[in-house]
Amino acid sequence: MREYLVALSDHVLARLGGRAPSAAPAGVSPGGDAQFEVDDVAEGAVREFVEARGRPLAVYSEAHGLWTFGDDPDRLLVVDPIDGTRPFAAGFEMATFSVAAAPLTDSTRIADVDYALVRELATGALLYADRTSDGLVADGYGRPVPALRPTTDTRRMFWSFEFNGHPAELMTASYGHLIDRSANTGGVFLFNSASYSITRIVTGQLDAYVDIGNRLLADRPELRPEFERVGNGAILHLFPYDIAASVLIAERGGVVITDAYGRPLGDTELLSIEPANQQSCVAASTPELHAKLLEEIRW
Repeated sequence: MREYLVALSDHVLARLGGRAPSAAPAGVSPGGDAQFEVDDVAEGAVREFVEARGRPLAVYSEAHGLWTFGDDPDRLLVVDPIDGTRPFAAGFEMATFSVAAAPLTDSTRIADVDYALVRELATGALLYADRTSDGLVADGYGRPVPALRPTTDTRRMFWSFEFNGHPAELMTASYGHLIDRSANTGGVFLFNSASYSITRIVTGQLDAYVDIGNRLLADRPELRPEFERVGNGAILHLFPYDIAASVLIAERGGVVITDAYGRPLGDTELLSIEPANQQSCVAASTPELHAKLLEEIRW
């Protein structure tokens, strides 16, 4: 399976390589997120590879949802061919190919993922983990990885957060004080890619990643119209395919990663994109920083 996932990523990167930046629109995903022309290219490359290899599989991808190839597949691939479409379409490097593999059941969860790969589209560097061995494999970084930073002070943290589908005023009311506290003595970033952000903690480039929209909606259902307003009628929180591979990689890399209540993400169903199954996330390089974020965000 490791060879299969790496070869799949090779194929997608080859199809995307050398393309000029393009933000040409291409409709919306089943979850309601805007799609771009490069998403169609990457999604087509996934289907092309799976069909050419001939292995029976069920595949869930952002744009196409669930589809199957072959008879009686017993394995599920959850693929986000471009996590970070907006930066990729603009020619920036903050985008990844993300794929997770798990046994196919009626209720496959993130905890069932047994193979995971996240690969940078700009550099080809990859992080891979599976449940048959300890730790993780890093290739293409030119330095030892994992390389978690020992940061415990929110004033010194380098962190990223999410705004797509999240009302800006609501987000800044919740953690604007943390932005103010860390913007000068640390670093504040917006990447629009959960898998890129989470894996940057593993590589030592970030200390934390925060996406709290789904907790705010769960705590305050009356906020739903505001989330739908900025999501063009849809709820756009963390979909399972956004984090399916990154959770296992982060855990194997020593990252503290939970939902915004501090609970494990493992019970998240992989094949449901309903708002109740969408997620929030707080991930940090140290338990101390993780605890401070949960305590200091203004819920």
